Amino acid sequence: MPLVRFDVVEGRSDNEIKNLLDAAHRAVLFAFQVPESDRYQIYHEHPPSRLVAEDTGIGIRRTRNLVVVSVTGRERTQEMKEKFYAELCRELKKSCSIDPNDVIFSIITNCAADWSFGNGKAQFIKGIVTSLSYQHPAFK
Repeated sequence: MPLVRFDVVEGRSDNEIKNLLDAAHRAVLFAFQVPESDRYQIYHEHPPSRLVAEDTGIGIRRTRNLVVVSVTGRERTQEMKEKFYAELCRELKKSCSIDPNDVIFSIITNCAADWSFGNGKAQFIKGIVTSLSYQHPAFK
């Protein structure tokens, strides 16, 4: 169950936001092999002066289409992460006309005890969440 946060420059329409979130969910399903109902997304808009992302000296030019993607979740393999980076860039280009140079990723890993899905319970450690996707070797 990854929690995916998007930090963007304000100005997209509701339809553009829906397309971006749907594209991201398809990439999560493809790369991380989670159930379709594992969809946790936060979309946060910033005025242009409040979202600064330079190229770190590697020659990547950014535009107002910038999307900073932060994923918080349980351990993933390097292969899964790279698959996600490539697939989300492909999906965003195809569905939203967002160029890969405008997509920045950060993945934060945590463990079972770091999650509560509600009701004050730690469902992963209490055995309440038993989805087959969490039997994947990357989650052990």
